[in-house]
Amino acid sequence: EQSRNPKTRQDFLEGWLAQEILYRQALQEKLGDKPEVQRVVHDLTRQALSQQLMNEQIASKIHVTDSDLQTYYAANKDKYVEPERAKISHILVKEEGQANDLLKRLKDGADFAALAKESSQDEVTKGNGGRIADEVLKGAPVPGVGDANEINASIFAASAPAVLEKPFKTDKGWEIVRVEEKRAQRQKSFDEVQQQVAMQLLGQKREEVQREYVKEMMDKHQVVIHTSAFAPAQQETPKETSSQP
Repeated sequence: EQSRNPKTRQDFLEGWLAQEILYRQALQEKLGDKPEVQRVVHDLTRQALSQQLMNEQIASKIHVTDSDLQTYYAANKDKYVEPERAKISHILVKEEGQANDLLKRLKDGADFAALAKESSQDEVTKGNGGRIADEVLKGAPVPGVGDANEINASIFAASAPAVLEKPFKTDKGWEIVRVEEKRAQRQKSFDEVQQQVAMQLLGQKREEVQREYVKEMMDKHQVVIHTSAFAPAQQETPKETSSQP
């Protein structure tokens, strides 16, 4: 799709040509004969061949079926849970007294959005009635507010819609929070997370194949790791000297 763009095609061609002419010039200057270059080429060749061998082993030994995915999902359902979440609005002010005054007005029936537009010092949200776009996740920092555990706990202890009973002190000032809506924790279905399940199962199987194949090659080539060589050196105990009477 990108290659249909003439500018992208030209950029690709120019990049390819630059690499090609630099490569040809390097051959003319016999850079490949330099020992330091040969070491780099040797290391790159070792890495490429090792990776290719492992890729071929993985490709030949990993076969994941729909049944495998279903089984993995069933055994790891706790990984695919959507946590409890909420939507909130807030009013940010500098002084506790002002926060308490605004909270009293809200309890007397004042409109939250109107007060936010009038009094909030959060320039990002005040024009939208204090509404914070991102959802709040249970136990996580509160978007637009910060790492405020007390506010998070109060949000999920409250009903919705409702203004929290007291203002909260943060490093930005004093926060008045209204819980707009809440959504309970939810188990995600297999269809929702099938792609994620496939990636995680493939990753697990890939690690297993790599570990087993490396062990097989270690045994084949009779590799022995002398773990005693990694033990900390023992310090000699100073010899006691006897004193002559």
